[in-house]
Amino acid sequence: MYPKLLSGHPKLLLVFPSLSSLHSLRNYPEILSQRLQYRHSTKFKPQIKCITNSSNGVGGTNNWEKWMPRNLFAAEKVFGAISGATSSPIAQYISSPTTFLHCVDPRIKMAWLLALVILPAKSNMAMRLGVVICLALLSIWIQPTEVWKDQLGRVTLLCGILFVLLGLSTDSAPSLLCSRSPPSSVTGLPTLPASLEGYKYVIMKLGPLQLTRKGLSAASTAACLTFTIFQSASLCLTTTTSEQLAFALQWYILPLANLGVPVAEIILTLLLSLRFINLVFDEVRNVALGIVSRRIQWQQLTTLETIDVFFTYIRRIFKNIYSHAAQISQAMIVRGFRGDCRSHQVLLSAGSSRKIANIVSFSCLVGLICATTFSRYLYL
Repeated sequence: MYPKLLSGHPKLLLVFPSLSSLHSLRNYPEILSQRLQYRHSTKFKPQIKCITNSSNGVGGTNNWEKWMPRNLFAAEKVFGAISGATSSPIAQYISSPTTFLHCVDPRIKMAWLLALVILPAKSNMAMRLGVVICLALLSIWIQPTEVWKDQLGRVTLLCGILFVLLGLSTDSAPSLLCSRSPPSSVTGLPTLPASLEGYKYVIMKLGPLQLTRKGLSAASTAACLTFTIFQSASLCLTTTTSEQLAFALQWYILPLANLGVPVAEIILTLLLSLRFINLVFDEVRNVALGIVSRRIQWQQLTTLETIDVFFTYIRRIFKNIYSHAAQISQAMIVRGFRGDCRSHQVLLSAGSSRKIANIVSFSCLVGLICATTFSRYLYL
């Protein structure tokens, strides 16, 4: 019986548990039937094998990187825009050419800054637009061409976006309140006549959005005030040194020293802040230029690698700024500063100013205040 079974399966290898024991010979038919069943069950069982296809020497675990988007943030354009935006002097003193504003006393300039922040918010729309036009023309006259083109373009774009967003979103949402008064058909009162002058509260409608008189007033106020603050500060910083601005502020707040206000510390903090602005813009520009000059192949970097470059850029900026701050503090300590602003005198001066320029500037300031005050009672 056994030779016949072996002749039907010539490739079957039988391994007996123990050839020396008769007990194993007695159980041999059971062992043989189990081996045959195992062979038939594994003969038709499907088998799945996972093979790594690495044609370029990279393992299969890294194949997910090819599905990641590359150059998603347009990093080359971003760093180019950063290095180009800070190429012109922003909030930096420009000594030449010497213009009319260079000859004005810094105390009058400080009064102008305060007036341009307060008065446009209290005036009507015509006065606000007049102030904006005057500032734009003064910037074109005073600042160099490459400076005013860059700054006026960016500030105008920002104010335009702010105007559109506020104008269309201020009064576009429908009111949730309903009038409690009954209609005129119920009360028997005559209806109110329409305006003879063609007054319209809704100026323009764009689908669900609408531009009303309330939205126009709010948008014009915000946009004009933003333009006035940015451009007036730029004009003041480009025509006045940091020492002159510190002297002007000290002249105004010096009486507060009798009330216990630390005037010396405030002036020293302002002076260091104005000096530090130039360092911040220089570091932002220099680090961005360093990244651009390395000609990084952004198309070959994944999104995570690009984000890592941005974080490295920001970390490098802060590291350089902290290094400059430490150098400034060491220089102040070497020059004898020990933390007491009253014992360490900082010599400030108003600089050279012309009498005619001061008179003209002060007269224009008084005229602006009078025009803003009386504009409420006039239909301009």
